[in-house]
Formats: sequence, structure tokens, C-alpha cells
Amino acid sequence: MLVISRNTAFTYRNKPVDTRQIGRELGVRYVLEGSVRRGANKIRVNAQLIDAEPDTHLWAEQFDYDMSDLFMLQNEVTRRIAATLNVELVAAEGARPTEHPDALDYILRGRAATTREASRQRFAEAVAWYERALAVDPSSIEPRAWLAQTLVWRVGVLMTDAAAADLERADRLIAEVLTASPHNPLAHLAKGALLRRHQRPENALFEFETAVASDRNWVEAIRGIAMCKFLTGSADEALPLFEQVLRLSPRDPRLAETHHFIGVVHLFQSRLDEAIPWYEKASRLNPMRASPHYHLAAAYGLKGDVARAGAELAEARIRDNTDLYTTIARVRANGDLNTPAVHAQFESVFLAGLRKAGMPEE
Repeated sequence: MLVISRNTAFTYRNKPVDTRQIGRELGVRYVLEGSVRRGANKIRVNAQLIDAEPDTHLWAEQFDYDMSDLFMLQNEVTRRIAATLNVELVAAEGARPTEHPDALDYILRGRAATTREASRQRFAEAVAWYERALAVDPSSIEPRAWLAQTLVWRVGVLMTDAAAADLERADRLIAEVLTASPHNPLAHLAKGALLRRHQRPENALFEFETAVASDRNWVEAIRGIAMCKFLTGSADEALPLFEQVLRLSPRDPRLAETHHFIGVVHLFQSRLDEAIPWYEKASRLNPMRASPHYHLAAAYGLKGDVARAGAELAEARIRDNTDLYTTIARVRANGDLNTPAVHAQFESVFLAGLRKAGMPEE
């Protein structure tokens, strides 16, 4: 996106000019405005995003910090705003009517579909929009990368009936993008997600780190790094990264997934009372997801609450149309959490809990 320089923006400071006039004079679609207030050792930053054409508010947030480190404060506020705008602007652009849509319009609509609560319908919509973008511009790289990322994502949250086909197609799309553009950060992000699904977190970690090198505020890449840290045996490094994702993007469309994975870290460390609230938050954020209920079933099973464990297992199966969690054997064979570094906990904690919840062996 084009961002007007600070010197130009500051010419409007403390002047009674409405946002529509700013939009016309500068040729911008959105205006980010705000204020800074200081009291004792505290500082408060208010920020709001305005659509300049109709002069309507899209988003507002307040940041309260200690004054002890102003450089850290500046970086933190900038990162939070950048991460939030990535969600809010895409949603706004995706909803904007267009008389003659082009490939970029379809890409934005695809991205907007997944900024809302994840569901099979939303993923299907996103895939369809990216396919339309490719139909308009068959040589375009960007819709290929977004399509690959979306296919892998919906496999990970158990919202596809064709997981193997989705992963195979994503693999082809990623290869096409990286052949044409070897440094494409989105393709590296998608490749990291694909490798993680194939239980290769060490290789996935490199891809996520390559992606985050292009944008240190990219919460998708940071979340991927956190997941790989955990799956390679570095749970202590994973939690601060997940917390960073929550801090950077509290309105993130994958917030439920972040909460869920924090629960996984605690569960695998046998911290059941800490894991359960995270799974419950994940379930409230996206009631359509089956995964939190499977993990809640395991946690309650380990706590000895067999009735609650069985109820959670039943809830999970209502939401899950795959066959990945039908038996202990299937979970062991297909679970992307079953990596060498955490295999012992996978068996002695997760599978043990699912057994106690009533999941059959075969």
C-alpha cells in the first residue's frame, strides 16, 4: 500500500479538516489518526482508522504503556497498528463493491473471506475467489500463493473433506510460485505450513523464518515459528512467541488457533488446569472447530472427569467430518503433533487422555 509521508500528514495536524477532504487532496482511501496523552509515568495512545470516502470509522483502539522505554513503546504501538491494519484494511477492501473486478479485487475478497470466523463455507469462498483471480490472470503469482496457504490452513483446522488432495494441490502451487519467484514470502509461509502438516517442523521453521524476515510483524509467520519451536522440543521458546502473536494482533482471524495451540503447549507439559481455559477460549472464539473439543476431551480424561471428557469427544465428532480422529490408531498415524521431539508426551498425555475419554484403539 502507498503511505503518505509524515511531513505531508502533519500539515493537517490540529486543523478542522474533515477526512473526506484529506482523502480527496492526498488521493488516499483510508486515514489513520490518533492522539498521545501522558500522565505521570504512563502514556496513552488512541488510534482510529477511517474510511475517507464515506467518512466512517472502521476501527479504534487504545494503547496504555509505561514510559520507561519510549523506543520499545514506539515499536510496540507501530507493530500493533500494522498487524491490525492488515486485517481491517483487507476486510474493508473485500467488502467494497467493484464494477469491473480484476485479479486483485478477487484476491482481496478471498483474503476477506478468511478474516471472519473460520468455517467450511468461508474456506470454500476463499478458494473460489482465488481461482477466479487465476482465471482472470493465469500467470499471476499472488493468487497461487494465497490459494496454497488457504488449502493448507483448512486442512489444519479439519474443515475439508479432501485433505490429501488439498495438500497435494498446495504443494504444486507452492512449487510453481517459488520457481517463478524464489524469494516470495507468502510462498515460503505456505511451504512452512505444508511441511508442518507433513511432520517436518525443522524444515518448516526455516520457511517461516524466511517469511518473517520480510515482515517482522507478520503474525502468521511468528505463529508458525512458535508452533515449530514447540514441535521440535522448545516449548519454553514457543509460549513467548504465541503471546507476542496475541499482543500484536488481538483481532486476528486465527485467534482461536493461537489460543488452541497455547493449550497444546500446556497440555503436553501436563499442566491441565492451565490448558483447559485456553481450549475453552478457542472453542468460544470459533464454535465450529472440532480440535479444541478433542483436546478438552483428553484433558478432562486425564483429570478423571470421564463424563465431561466423553461429552467433549461427542461435541468434537459433531463438528468433524474427517476420519482423522475416529480411533487412537488414526490419531497416531495422522496427528501432526506426533513429532519425534514430543512423541513421548503425545503418547503419554494426549492419546492417554483420549483413551480415558472413550476413544477406541482401532
